[in-house]
Amino acid sequence: MSEKKLFRLEGKVQHYAWGGYHYIPALLGIPENGKPSAEYWMGAHQSAPAVIATGTQPSTLDQLVKAEPEHVLGPKVWKRFGELPYLLKILDVKDMLSIQVHPTKAEAEKGFARENEAGIPLNAPHRNYKDANHKPEIMVALSEFWLLHGFLPEDKLRKVLQNVKEFASLAPIFEKEGYFGLYKAVMEMPQSEVNTMLRPLAEVVSEAYKNGRLAKSDPAFWAGRAIVNDPQGLENLDRGIFSIYFFNIMEVHPGQAVFQDAGIPHAYLEGQNVELMANSDNVLRGGLTPKHIDVPELLKHTRFEPVHPKILSGESVAGGLETIYHSPAPDFVVSRIAMQNGQRYEHTSEATEIMLVMEGAAEITEAGGETISLQKGQAVVTYYHTSYSITSKAGVVIFKASVPVESI
Repeated sequence: MSEKKLFRLEGKVQHYAWGGYHYIPALLGIPENGKPSAEYWMGAHQSAPAVIATGTQPSTLDQLVKAEPEHVLGPKVWKRFGELPYLLKILDVKDMLSIQVHPTKAEAEKGFARENEAGIPLNAPHRNYKDANHKPEIMVALSEFWLLHGFLPEDKLRKVLQNVKEFASLAPIFEKEGYFGLYKAVMEMPQSEVNTMLRPLAEVVSEAYKNGRLAKSDPAFWAGRAIVNDPQGLENLDRGIFSIYFFNIMEVHPGQAVFQDAGIPHAYLEGQNVELMANSDNVLRGGLTPKHIDVPELLKHTRFEPVHPKILSGESVAGGLETIYHSPAPDFVVSRIAMQNGQRYEHTSEATEIMLVMEGAAEITEAGGETISLQKGQAVVTYYHTSYSITSKAGVVIFKASVPVESI
């Protein structure tokens, strides 16, 4: 029998305050514990590596990669990245996330080294860089999903500055200094001025939100929700409210995907998704959060340009069984495998692959090896150059993370 290269994988639940209470426990078949379950991590990130049952003693995925990097990752991936280059997650967004920007790889390396030299602990609340990696990411919606994504095109942003009377004094700044000048003005504005400018708007939108008069496509809906959910309410208004009006609001339906590149400001607002990103936890925040906001660092890394949102529908392969969502990122590729009774999916991995059953059940068989039965919420990892087949009696939907080896 050939050496085993297919294993069960157990990820880690992250209990961030913005998460829901029901979706991830129901997916994983675990009891709710009164804490929000925001993210389910499946990867080798040092802060929450997945656990692999490789024998009598379970190991973490990062330990296995370190012990036999070329065997687990494959020579090309090990040479290019020196680690498992992606992190697969399931997200349940109940309350909106902070507005954020991710740095490029070069800037992340510089920022990480700079903060290390300054002696800032990795877990310090004012730390910007948790690692030396960039963090492009792609999300595939599992429900109706809402997010902020990049600056509005010029004509739309002009309209907002004209139509929202509280923003009248900002319109000349945009005309003269463009996206950078506008964003810098609101991000550097003293808090007392933020309160004065936004309070009349806040009173109107929070009342309309509470009374259910706003559509989710209207920035007023999300501004109202942010104000109503903020313990400080109208007393100390979050400058992230400006961004809700300045950015594109996207509605994405199940099976549709959105790619977020370095420098594109964004925030998840509501819904569930599969998210695949570079193996990083670097976030520069711009509002809608009580966490640390470093305005100069944020301005340095934000792309001040109009964004015309693109929804990715994916490419159908493997006789229609698999949908691949391509992106410019060399670190990862995500796909969705959907099968009915009697269908068979066969593949040989070109890098480490992680697969999670989202619906139904399946059997995955390693060529010349054993079969693993998978239920909803269960996951496996395959090492480099593993041939396997998947069958399902009940029908199944699986999300798979890998590395686009042909492009590196």
